[in-house]
Amino acid sequence: MQYFAGLDISQEKTSICIVDAEGRIIAERKVATCPEAIADVLTKFSVTRAGLETGPLSVWLWNELKAAGVPIICMDARHANAALSMMPAKTDRNDAVGLAQIVRTGWCKIVHVKSAPSHEARALLAARSQLVQIRCSLENEIRGVLRTFGIVFGKRVGGFARRAEEIVAGELDISPTIRAVVDALMKARADIAAQVSSLDARVRSMARTTPVVRHLMTVPGVGAVTALGYVATIDDPSRFRRSASTGAYLGLTPKIYASGETMKAGRISRRGDDFLRRSLYEAANALLTRVARPSPLKTWGLRIAKRGGFKRAKVAVARKLAVVLHAMWRSGEAFRWSSSVTEPTAA
Repeated sequence: MQYFAGLDISQEKTSICIVDAEGRIIAERKVATCPEAIADVLTKFSVTRAGLETGPLSVWLWNELKAAGVPIICMDARHANAALSMMPAKTDRNDAVGLAQIVRTGWCKIVHVKSAPSHEARALLAARSQLVQIRCSLENEIRGVLRTFGIVFGKRVGGFARRAEEIVAGELDISPTIRAVVDALMKARADIAAQVSSLDARVRSMARTTPVVRHLMTVPGVGAVTALGYVATIDDPSRFRRSASTGAYLGLTPKIYASGETMKAGRISRRGDDFLRRSLYEAANALLTRVARPSPLKTWGLRIAKRGGFKRAKVAVARKLAVVLHAMWRSGEAFRWSSSVTEPTAA
């Protein structure tokens, strides 16, 4: 007899429902959210397949249950929610029952659980991105405070800190309170900037020691942050049979609405990893505006910019970069700076 299990995970307790091949409920349990307790229940019934949704604890539980020999799958929470929304009442018990039925029927999208090194790299990049945002917020706050009193920050040679020191030393003598406010904000900014520099060094070190990242950094416009983020997000290039699928995976393809005689193409879906999508957009901007050396990719992007504007061209080039990076990763080929490919000479 085949048994299927659904796990509704919460911070402290996990609801488990086990059903047979006909969908009849065989057992229901509520245990502590720890791999050992969950594995004890699932192994007792020798389940054919168990499933849980993506969430904060799903990676840890999936890895531990997999190591314990449990046939576990991880389901896309958006797909699962579409099925669970048909339940008349939302409870942990009902969610577990619904997940068990989804696992039994196979009507779910199985999510790839990334490796530990990929999660480490993603955590590093996420922390760096958060600190950069905090630094920008502090700088904007300083500018706003000074603008209220008629002091325009402007730009000076030497960067933000040099200009702030000039203002504090010369233009804030009339207001000790504002001087204290700006001093406090500048000290906080300096601390954040030091942590950003520290994480930047770790990113460069990780990029140097990862051959795939170094290889992808040969693409114009792609730096250490973008290449490392791409490798950490994709994790395994064999997940995609076609390189073109990576554009849709990262939310860089248009949403399509087709019904009867109606066919509409909307804006990009923005599904997938937001950080990598923004990184590829910045890489596309660098390729189109800063890289002087011509390439077929840049020429193609500039043609789109002439036809539909630079914003649309950057999105298109970002999607193309996702495809090119995946193709280079799988094949090991170098970036093609010209459209002509030299054929190998016969021996």
